[in-house]
Amino acid sequence: MSFKADAAKIKRWREERYWSQEHVAELAGIGLRTVQRIENGGPASQESLKALAAAYNVDVIALSVDQAVEAASNVARKNAKTRAAIWLSLWIHLAGYAIGVVVFVGISIGIGGNTFVMKWPLIWWTVGFVSHIATVLIVHVATRYQEQVETAA
Repeated sequence: MSFKADAAKIKRWREERYWSQEHVAELAGIGLRTVQRIENGGPASQESLKALAAAYNVDVIALSVDQAVEAASNVARKNAKTRAAIWLSLWIHLAGYAIGVVVFVGISIGIGGNTFVMKWPLIWWTVGFVSHIATVLIVHVATRYQEQVETAA
């Protein structure tokens, strides 16, 4: 059975003590390659974690990744990608809207007369754009709230 070891913590503890990987492997009674694999985020057997815990004089649980912290980190990472994507879609929509306004004004000028003939298409596109802005803001606020809830749990 494999456990998710906190590779960064294990490496940091080793470096804080000014120990080499060879020294840790010798203290723990495990292979150098095992220490290297664990420090690089690879899987660790229960026996390897127990041996490392004994070498560092801590409980095995101290070497494991906190599942709640990892879950909150995953949620934050996923939400950041979502927010980036929706903001990008809004900027793309804004660029299209600006080009559309120019085209609509050009059409109205080309047709001539005293009325803006593209008024209704522009009004409805504006309504759609404002709705897009509202959606982006709602998703942004909702994902931030979800992160706060995950962090508090």
